[in-house]
Amino acid sequence: MLKDSRIYVAGHKGLVGSAILRRLKSEEYTELMTRTHKELDLMNQADVGRFFEKEKPEYVFLAAAKVGGILANHSYPAEFIYENLMVQTNVIHAAYKTGVKKLLFLGSSCIYPRECPQPMKEEYLLSGKLEPTNEPYAIAKIAGVKMCQSYNRQYGTRFISVMPTNVYGPGDNFDLETSHVLAALIRKFNEAKVRDQRSEIRDQRAEVGGSEQSERSSYGSSVTIWGTGKPRREFLYVDDLADACVFIMNHYDGNEMMNIGVGKDISIKELSEMIGEIVGFEGPIHYDSTKPDGTPQKLLDVSRLHGLGWRSETSLRDGITKTYQWYVSEGTGRSA
Repeated sequence: MLKDSRIYVAGHKGLVGSAILRRLKSEEYTELMTRTHKELDLMNQADVGRFFEKEKPEYVFLAAAKVGGILANHSYPAEFIYENLMVQTNVIHAAYKTGVKKLLFLGSSCIYPRECPQPMKEEYLLSGKLEPTNEPYAIAKIAGVKMCQSYNRQYGTRFISVMPTNVYGPGDNFDLETSHVLAALIRKFNEAKVRDQRSEIRDQRAEVGGSEQSERSSYGSSVTIWGTGKPRREFLYVDDLADACVFIMNHYDGNEMMNIGVGKDISIKELSEMIGEIVGFEGPIHYDSTKPDGTPQKLLDVSRLHGLGWRSETSLRDGITKTYQWYVSEGTGRSA
């Protein structure tokens, strides 16, 4: 990409799209195109076609998608498969029709089989059954990968697919019903901490007023985590992902998809304890084994990306700390 190339970031309001936009601006790309959902409904094929015909983007980062955690995927399977299929199909086809030089499609590590060998190599795609809790979303993303590869073979396009691991960072979704695990844990631990702080203030006021202070342990708050805490997950800071996407757009032209990750994983139990420590919550943590764990382990093989010369730079502890500071400073986490 040249600094004055016409670049369209689809989904620029989302966690990943906004980070890609920040990265492009920081590297002084000047001709950046964005559209809000109100300005352009990516599920409307005719509107998408008109936009591409008029604006003629040369490069496209396809980060627009409907995403969510286990609860959201379980509750809205039809929405997850329909909306993602529609958006990616419309954008990829319009990119082909208007001669886009290169497109980068963002998939997800959930496309790999539930019982996939670890770490997961790109060639393991379609080698086994998917995880049932997010199968509709995974199928949509697999279709996007195959669509890019098929257009490359038949039409000679340069459409590449990347599979990021679990992404987190400033701008994440912290809604407990629709968020991914790391963001949900930050909110849960922060709300428990705020409740304890309020209880402490009430007890101090009661003591000053002469009332008898009630006996308590950590002010009674606790945090409950879905599942056993045993599953292992890999987490990638969103600004590292954005850096990788721009790097790959500039340095990779292969037809095979590419994993993006850190190459290390952590158990949900270890993650919960780390987040509790960063947030400053000292109460008990409970694990609800009646709730689903999801895939036992998800660790990406990132040797292909490392071979190109890119590695992530943000440690998990530093990334969580930055994310938590953003969560509190934006006002979302000040009161629970």
